Amino acid sequence: MQIIFNLADGEIITTKAEEGSNVMRAAVDNDVEGIYGDCGGQAACATCHVYVHPDWIDKVGRAEEGSVEESMLEGAPADVEENSRLACQIECNASLDGLVVIVPEGQ
Repeated sequence: MQIIFNLADGEIITTKAEEGSNVMRAAVDNDVEGIYGDCGGQAACATCHVYVHPDWIDKVGRAEEGSVEESMLEGAPADVEENSRLACQIECNASLDGLVVIVPEGQ
């Protein structure tokens, strides 16, 4: 499956991802600038903060209110929006083939 990363400078990076993996892993494995995954995907940092493209947010879903993910997002270096997610918490599956996420500037 494919995940498309729109970078703050306008560059677009299309990656391949394995089903059952997550969006952060696709970014790290493909050297997507601005996605670091310092905690290895444990939702213990916000170095994989992305904005889910508006066309995809209903399929992906938002961070659950009161969740660890929501708490981690509060400490993200870039502005948190209602479509903010930790890429490590977005599981890759066939319904998300072609998913577009935006990497925040200043991350």
